[in-house]
Amino acid sequence: MALVTLGINHRTAPVELRERIAFAPDRMGEAFVELKAFSGASEAAILSTCNRTELYLAGDDDCAPSVLRWLAGFHDLPAGDLEEALYVYRDAEAVRHVMRVAAGLDSMVLGEPQILGQLKDAYALARQHEASGGFLSRLFEQTFSVAKRVRTETAIGENPVSVAYAAVSMAHHIFSDMSRHKALLIGAGKTIELVSRHLADAGVKDFLVANRTFERAQALADARGGKGILLSEIPDYLADVDIIISSTASPLPILGKGAVERTLKKRKHRPYFMVDIAVPRDIEPEVGSLEDVFLYTVDDLHQVIEENVRSREGAAREAENLVADGVNRFLSQLRALDAVSTLKQFRQRAETLRDVETEKALRALRNGADPETVLRGMARGLTNKLLHEPSIQVRKATTEGRMEVTEWLRELHQLDSIEADDLNIPEKL
Repeated sequence: MALVTLGINHRTAPVELRERIAFAPDRMGEAFVELKAFSGASEAAILSTCNRTELYLAGDDDCAPSVLRWLAGFHDLPAGDLEEALYVYRDAEAVRHVMRVAAGLDSMVLGEPQILGQLKDAYALARQHEASGGFLSRLFEQTFSVAKRVRTETAIGENPVSVAYAAVSMAHHIFSDMSRHKALLIGAGKTIELVSRHLADAGVKDFLVANRTFERAQALADARGGKGILLSEIPDYLADVDIIISSTASPLPILGKGAVERTLKKRKHRPYFMVDIAVPRDIEPEVGSLEDVFLYTVDDLHQVIEENVRSREGAAREAENLVADGVNRFLSQLRALDAVSTLKQFRQRAETLRDVETEKALRALRNGADPETVLRGMARGLTNKLLHEPSIQVRKATTEGRMEVTEWLRELHQLDSIEADDLNIPEKL
């Protein structure tokens, strides 16, 4: 079974394209049904984050073109726009890619830990929709094991950095004393939770958390001694905050230019620092054109992120070695499984031939034939049937110049180590 991985990420596509092919949670069930139908894959999983959308498929090695057409059609955009940014990996390279992703080696922030949790969620979702089977299960289990080794055996996870950390670090360029400023966090997921932690470490004491459901907003706000509000209440509090960081799964912008423009008049040129981590974006891009507003997207965090990358390059080299070992282990497991299947077929065929010859001999004995004659005939018949097809194939292979088949035969039966005396063959033969 072939493994094919294809997708786009922060290196191959700008945020404008990434947000267009992000999968909304409520369409995942529909996506799995269509993906398997159009691709011909027997197993599938989908990873969709702010920095990447990737599809993991087990089945047909030639499915990439049909998947590209489906992916473009599903998100209603021209296939040509997507094709330029798309990467495709197969078999060993596909295994290596998913392991590098899980280990944080392919992330915008080298070694960031959130992607492993996102990949685990993607696998769980594939299982929930019965899209993943034995092949992808083995792949993800081995992948998670490799990612764990990278975390525990290298320094790539020390002094953890992430997009959330980079966003907070950038805020220092606008506000020298973070303790004097109030933060509005839009969303209540893992990324926003991490943002709140980094902001608190940077000195921020006053938090507002806005979310679609009040309970989740208040739960996160309580952890920071802040206040939870609904998304619809954001305009009422805009004038009181200086830092706005947003990360939701909303398909439409939550904060528009009009609302910010009206609020700016009340603030008397006090600057806004905003980071929109979401894909699709939560804050209308036009907000960035307003006076006294510093708006950044995930793509704008590259400079901060590159500094963190340099500090982790040594650990990354060690991690790459662990990934290479993980790829070899996984491929070895697949080869072992294939050998088991082949040996099972080989044994079943031999047992079928044995049963046929045994039944033939028993019939002869029941009819009064000489037992010694029957026994010798059964042995001769079974030997001939077992060796007939292999003998034909070996002759054919050597005629075609494939001498390695003969070598494999000698190795399989250890013919080079067997002496004539061991076989009790008369010397004249």
